[in-house]
Amino acid sequence: MSETPAVQDMLGKVAVAYIHSEDAAYAKKIAAKWQLKYIGDANAAKQHPELAFLLQVNCHQLELSKLDEPKLGAIKVDFVEGAVAHRRKFGGGRGQDIAKAVGLKHGFTPHVVDGTAGLGRDSFVLASLGCKVTMLERMPIVAALLEDGLERARLNSDVGDIAGNMDLIHSSSLENLDAASAPDVIYLDPMYPHREKSAQVKKEMRIFQTLVGEDLDADGLLEPALALAKYRVVVKRPSYAPPLAGKKPSTSIKMKKNRFDVYVNQAIPKPG
Repeated sequence: MSETPAVQDMLGKVAVAYIHSEDAAYAKKIAAKWQLKYIGDANAAKQHPELAFLLQVNCHQLELSKLDEPKLGAIKVDFVEGAVAHRRKFGGGRGQDIAKAVGLKHGFTPHVVDGTAGLGRDSFVLASLGCKVTMLERMPIVAALLEDGLERARLNSDVGDIAGNMDLIHSSSLENLDAASAPDVIYLDPMYPHREKSAQVKKEMRIFQTLVGEDLDADGLLEPALALAKYRVVVKRPSYAPPLAGKKPSTSIKMKKNRFDVYVNQAIPKPG
């Protein structure tokens, strides 16, 4: 797909490399698929002052590192271990707020389009609860990370079935929401300036906001989403943020730091 000038400019500051030479073939494949510069060994980044980020293959896992802040470490999409695994096991199942927000109930398991997929965590939670989830991600670097995480998850015996409920479309959700067929629910979590101070949020948000920037066009997501969603649109917002596009939701589910604004198009059908 054609990228915006801003994205094209950022892509010129990203290269693909490997940490260990046995991953060279995979790194070359990723560079070719996403039309990114390939520099071989990650240490070669020192000879490329124009680079801001490295998309590096480390033990056959794709990671993104910010070259001028090496202490931040690298981020990757991991649906198998870490926070996502903990939430899958102990997150509360269908009693979670996100499940209530999308209308998941006995007899109704919606097809959800995640229009701002990011690292795919909320998509994975919904897929783990049985939803078919179509992820849209417009930034090629993030889409590459998502695809890598999804492929690894599909090979894992614990989460392979869940990953099988997830599809990825590299596309601007503003332009191509209809690329996904007739979703029941559209889920949006646009980038917003974060106030949290935890190291993990800081790391990811600093890398992401430098790479992607804030979603300055996020308000434009709501109307096309409402036009396409069969039953409802759910928008995740920080508790201090105004509603998307200034439009009052039908209802809100409030949590400690965030809330889900729910815009209802029509009632979810009752079972039976």
